[in-house]
Amino acid sequence: MISGFKFAWVTLLSSSVVYGSKQEFSIQRDIAYSGSGNPHQTLDLYTPRSLKNSSGKLPVVVWIHGGAWKSGSKKSGNHPNRIPEIVRTQRYAGVSIGYRLSQEVKWPAQIHDCKAAIRWIRGNAKSLGLDSGRIGVWGSSAGGHLASMLGTTTDHKTLEGEIGNFRSFSSEVHAVVNYYGPSAFLRMDDQPSKILHNSPDSPESQLIGHPIQEAKESAQNASPLHHVSARDAPHFHFHGMQDSLVPYQQSLLLHHALKKEKVSSALISVRKAGHRMPVEFTKEFVIPFFDFLFHGVGKFPKDLSL
Repeated sequence: MISGFKFAWVTLLSSSVVYGSKQEFSIQRDIAYSGSGNPHQTLDLYTPRSLKNSSGKLPVVVWIHGGAWKSGSKKSGNHPNRIPEIVRTQRYAGVSIGYRLSQEVKWPAQIHDCKAAIRWIRGNAKSLGLDSGRIGVWGSSAGGHLASMLGTTTDHKTLEGEIGNFRSFSSEVHAVVNYYGPSAFLRMDDQPSKILHNSPDSPESQLIGHPIQEAKESAQNASPLHHVSARDAPHFHFHGMQDSLVPYQQSLLLHHALKKEKVSSALISVRKAGHRMPVEFTKEFVIPFFDFLFHGVGKFPKDLSL
């Protein structure tokens, strides 16, 4: 029995969320995964109708919000073209997770929280009818960074943390969708942007609690690029080549590093895009990526310039 959540049946019509009788999926809100009363350490669980009518287990797609690690919330996962569109296929359950922000606590608390949320999913998978062997993560900006950190640091002891009641479970994920997330903090100023990332008040410096170039070990510890290995999860990167906040090079670096280790990785480069992606990409690219990895349908994506 899961306690401490709000419950609602919803259906999607005309790209908006409405309440009705079709009951395409349910949302169980504000589930505490940490055992604490911190509202940031909670998740929302989206359960498709098919899960109630099937004896099979469904894979899970997890949304991780952006906001420069200092703002934002799991509510962003409820955007119609994010978790609702994924779960509406009836082929996936969905989760949107919160995590403590950098104004409250410094790195590695954020990845500790994300890993605790994954362990909560795995620890409750049997009772919820979820497949603990098919967990994918998807995030934008800071959320893309955290998604890639999950995909590159399975069972990394110093990054696991000691949060929650499922510490004996693995935090492994099996697929990563990275929307324009930072991957190499110490190289963010290699390309021009609106942010001086080496400055003491940059989002990256605020995250680790020191100017990144004065705390290089911590900055590398917080960078997915420095954790890449042959055992990492397949990645699908999306980045606007005109991104003025997180330089396009950040996804390029991680993509090439993964490929060098023979990890499946693809990159969608959007020539005229900035720090966002078109909403139609969920249906066009994201869902087919998870369908291939978790349902064996279609092919692994190829690199594209759009």
